[in-house]
Amino acid sequence: MHDRIKLNIESNIALVELNRPDKRNALDLDMFQSIHAVQKKLYRQRGLRAVILSGAGVDFCSGLDVKALLKDRTGMAKLLWKWLPWRPNLAQVVSTGWRRLPIPVIAAVHGHCWGGGLQIALGADFRLVHPDASISVMEGKWGLIPDMGGTLALREITGRDHAVWLSMSAQVFDGHHALELGLATALADDPLAGARAMASELAVRSPDAVAAVKRLYRKSWTCRPGTVLARETAYQLRILSGKNQGIAVGREMGNDRKYVPRGRW
Repeated sequence: MHDRIKLNIESNIALVELNRPDKRNALDLDMFQSIHAVQKKLYRQRGLRAVILSGAGVDFCSGLDVKALLKDRTGMAKLLWKWLPWRPNLAQVVSTGWRRLPIPVIAAVHGHCWGGGLQIALGADFRLVHPDASISVMEGKWGLIPDMGGTLALREITGRDHAVWLSMSAQVFDGHHALELGLATALADDPLAGARAMASELAVRSPDAVAAVKRLYRKSWTCRPGTVLARETAYQLRILSGKNQGIAVGREMGNDRKYVPRGRW
């Protein structure tokens, strides 16, 4: 990892901070590569309970560092190239990679969250947003479409007409409107503190159940009803065969046993 990302782990909660405050955390090739490296590192750590994603300085992320990337043709090729059309490229994995993690990811959004910054935040499971945050699907301003994987989340959390309008118009809006559209899970005057509280609340639940819920909804949101029902049953049987479900019951009865590391989901 480069110095573009700060990673700290506290009480099994990973704190991931975009760390380019002098450039408003704008995304250059190093930032893309660093985010992907962090995602791969976190995926391998089975004891983690949650990830909090934030930005250093006055902004969460102001979007692409257009000047840096336009000067770097090789870098642009690295961002967009992929082996298989249906697999994410480097530009997309900085959003989709958070969806792949088997633990909840909470984005604490403040300041500017534009373009690629919003695409990254959309990859999180939850977004706590400052009321005065400035948010935009900014790609339309530059004659582009959003192509960093955020479309997967937009189709799940807001109406199609809203998603189309935001992507066509590049409208800039605040946290209140983000909440109305479903892009914000909640508003918070201190998004990072709110994210910490949310992560701590989830950390007392069975890691197997939390991972299964995330996978269930991620894979089933647009499936046929029969597929959803089959998946519910399969996941529940898998949970019941593990130790953490019994530990969860015991904890509710006053037995403060620790959960065992979650299985692979």
